Amino acid sequence: MKKKKVLITGMSGRIGTALNKYLGNKYSFTGLNRNPIDGISNVTADITDLQSIIPHFRGKEIVVHLAAALSTGVSIDDIIDRNIKGVYNVYEAARITGVKRVVFASSGNTIVGYTLDSPYREIESGQYHLVKQSWDRITHLDPVRPNNPYGASKVWGEALGRYYSDYHGLSVICIRFGWLPKENRPNGDPRTYSVWTSHQDASQMVELCIDAPKEIRFDTFFCLSNNKWGYRDLNHPKEILNFEPKDRAEDYR
Repeated sequence: MKKKKVLITGMSGRIGTALNKYLGNKYSFTGLNRNPIDGISNVTADITDLQSIIPHFRGKEIVVHLAAALSTGVSIDDIIDRNIKGVYNVYEAARITGVKRVVFASSGNTIVGYTLDSPYREIESGQYHLVKQSWDRITHLDPVRPNNPYGASKVWGEALGRYYSDYHGLSVICIRFGWLPKENRPNGDPRTYSVWTSHQDASQMVELCIDAPKEIRFDTFFCLSNNKWGYRDLNHPKEILNFEPKDRAEDYR
């Protein structure tokens, strides 16, 4: 069976490395990065330069857009360049070259503002004894509440994806990833037990989005491991994509 040709921006990062490990034999991956990557088929280009990336989108069926300025330790100029202008360039290059789908790496930072309120505040701080027996998880339909400019930039990426889906026929699937540490386990901070996402579960979600039916023109999914205190809804990705996370944060207590 012919492998799908998938371009991954920012493949040298944590999620890209996980995708190569778990899915590298299933798809024909090409990484697009500012710097070369050893041992992986890749091209060198910068998402802030539209003309430099267009040639590398040609012939690709799917683009998984991971490249971004990080949530901490970067300036607002970096966020504007990479997360505002850069994501526009990715969607525009996909439109110009006839790519069928963009899988956009969004973030749970789009809704972290809810942790200012109960019961999410108590959950993130590990005060589980203060949490009522019944409580609602945050869904993709709840209003966004970014907690910093990075989160706001991811809201922009989702909204722009909706525009390209509605007006240019591009299939766009947004994944609101949780926290993926390099060590691939919670670090003892109570918050990490609610938002941890294993490399395996993140890779499964991307695989499901790559292979999702073409009828899905636009959607947004949270991606977490099967954590007891995960407060972000996983019913929607289960119903639409059959997402079943394999790992649990509690196994590392």
